Amino acid sequence: MAWVRAWRAGLVPFDELAEEIAGDEEHLVADAPGTWTDVPLAQALPAFAKLPPDDIRLVLPAPGDPRGLPGPGELTGAALLEGEAVMTPTFGVVPSVRTHTSGSGVTFETVMWRFYPVATYKPVFQMGSAEAEAELTQALTDATTQLTRLDVAQWRPELAGALQALRRPESTATLPPGFDPRSRRLFARASILDQVLTLAEHNAPGGAVNTYEAQQRDAALRPLLNACRQALVAACNAPLHA
Repeated sequence: MAWVRAWRAGLVPFDELAEEIAGDEEHLVADAPGTWTDVPLAQALPAFAKLPPDDIRLVLPAPGDPRGLPGPGELTGAALLEGEAVMTPTFGVVPSVRTHTSGSGVTFETVMWRFYPVATYKPVFQMGSAEAEAELTQALTDATTQLTRLDVAQWRPELAGALQALRRPESTATLPPGFDPRSRRLFARASILDQVLTLAEHNAPGGAVNTYEAQQRDAALRPLLNACRQALVAACNAPLHA
């Protein structure tokens, strides 16, 4: 929720928030303070109105890495399941994607954000953008080297090409006003990693990769995934500047 942080810093107007966050997707919110039913995203955003930007933090947990979450409980369980949460000192919000099929057979998705109360929450130490950028660069280099040794370009050329693209900072992904150039560059590079990982999740057509090769590929990409999660968190939670 980088846009919510920018709003709380006085850098973007409230009227733009919901559209910037949701784009052309439908976003609903459950259990927002002061509501009794699911509401559109714009009606839930005022829950952040009294929070300074540094009290709003993106968390991207993974199995075995719950950093940034409170102790065991419903919120932590939901965040680990979805791999994402927005944390504040008094509540956390976790998104999930729901797939629907209309009567005519058209499939569409809704993003459902659910609020969870927080009794006690203290943010953990977070890697800065400079360190996160260095780690992402090293992870990209290591992954490319290992996948070249595995000859991934032969049986998964689009994955090899995506990795090469990821090493370059060109991207249309952007953060709202207030973020410094390093954070913007870091976010732009890390935000396209999902495309790479989506390619990596599927075996090459025609059985060109066996189980062992798939395991080796996944092992090579795992550190890159971890570095990318850290990079996104560092970029989105970076200090804001007027």
